[in-house]
Amino acid sequence: MTAGTTIQIPRFRGEAIVPGHHEYDAARAVWNGSVDRHPRVIARCRGTADVASAVRFARDCDLEIAVRGGGHNVAGTAVCDDGIVIDLSAMREVRVDPVGRTALVQGGALWCDVDDQTQAYGLATTGGIISHTGVGGLTLGGGIGWLMRKHGLSVDNLVEAEVVTAGGEIIRASTHEHPDLFWALRGGGGNFGVVTSFRFALHPVGPTLTAGPVFWAAEDTTDVLRFYREFVTDAPDELMTIVRLGTLPPLPVVSAELHFRPAIAVASCYAGSVEAGERAVRALREFGAPLVDLVGPTLYVDHQSSLDGTVPHGWHYYWKGTNLAALSDAVIDIVAEHAYEATSPRSYAAIFHIGGTVARAAREATPYSGRDVQHTMSIDAVWLPEQDDTIRAAETAWARSFVDALQPHRAGVYVNFLDADDDPSSIHEAYGDTTYRRLAALKAKYDPKNVFHHNRNIPPGTPA
Repeated sequence: MTAGTTIQIPRFRGEAIVPGHHEYDAARAVWNGSVDRHPRVIARCRGTADVASAVRFARDCDLEIAVRGGGHNVAGTAVCDDGIVIDLSAMREVRVDPVGRTALVQGGALWCDVDDQTQAYGLATTGGIISHTGVGGLTLGGGIGWLMRKHGLSVDNLVEAEVVTAGGEIIRASTHEHPDLFWALRGGGGNFGVVTSFRFALHPVGPTLTAGPVFWAAEDTTDVLRFYREFVTDAPDELMTIVRLGTLPPLPVVSAELHFRPAIAVASCYAGSVEAGERAVRALREFGAPLVDLVGPTLYVDHQSSLDGTVPHGWHYYWKGTNLAALSDAVIDIVAEHAYEATSPRSYAAIFHIGGTVARAAREATPYSGRDVQHTMSIDAVWLPEQDDTIRAAETAWARSFVDALQPHRAGVYVNFLDADDDPSSIHEAYGDTTYRRLAALKAKYDPKNVFHHNRNIPPGTPA
């Protein structure tokens, strides 16, 4: 297709953006700046009917389909080469029912949209730890976040979804309608259709709670991790913690002389009263000799967006992930050895504490398979767009070496942490044999031609 060529999508009221359009380059850009793909058309949808029209058009023209919600997937699955991007980014409405404690969220919404609207009523549901993450991608993969130990994963709070199928039909999925599809959507990724809206259960949260990170020098890593292991053993469900290993980010509240100093942090969020939260994190704040202590009463919406500036749109990202059954001495030694070997001061590793409500949910209730592990880990290589291929090679090699060293202790992987070069077997690993076969059978039912395959793909299997 030549620049400036127009495309007419039948019964489509949105905007069809093609090469040569003044918004084309901005529209094809995603969060990960290392992704540089050129679709034939970007169908920016106004609503569900547009999505259905775009799917039917793509089928009729035999076009590769990518689906864009927030565009935050590290593998860049939201955009494809020489195909169609079904772009939901203009569909960001959030409608809160404060009496029924639910929120109806359009498929292109970001978590900041959800938090802003729900917190107006003192309510929230489990969302990502970065507020510009898309609701759709995070939810369809499982949805880990600050509230999960108290209120479950995003998928545990999903009560209904509106879906455009591979045939361009609009259906609803819930425990009462298409319950098999509803099960698959709660962790099976974007394999089964385009979700144009989600309805979530909400819970009383905040608006002010105890949250924030404590930083220690990198040389204290082993001691901090061994203390942390004991600290979280009997942690209440309300307390969620994330370990971050890398450097002190150049935040305005951090002294300039500490910027980019190698450090380990334990960030916490207590989904309860400020007073109870202060008691719950007191031992953590008093351990050793912290470099910086930023824990205190914080608005939930501010805490949800506090890390946004450390991972902005347009930087280059490369991830490796693994689940960990436990923080054994051997794992701690590997983490301490590898965490600070990155070349870029922006690279880091994060360890998420699971357990609580997540661990108590029925294993067969959703495809998400990480309920039996104590931690899930993401190793995130980060570098700037202007840095050369030498830095890119060094950072990706660091992430691979780090995850390879943890291989003997691997206990599966979270599907949302898989990058583009992860072996397809990792997708199978993310679910386990039984769940994967069930997902493949449902794929055969709802998308037998694998129309939606530009994702962490599960090919159609034997129909159940």
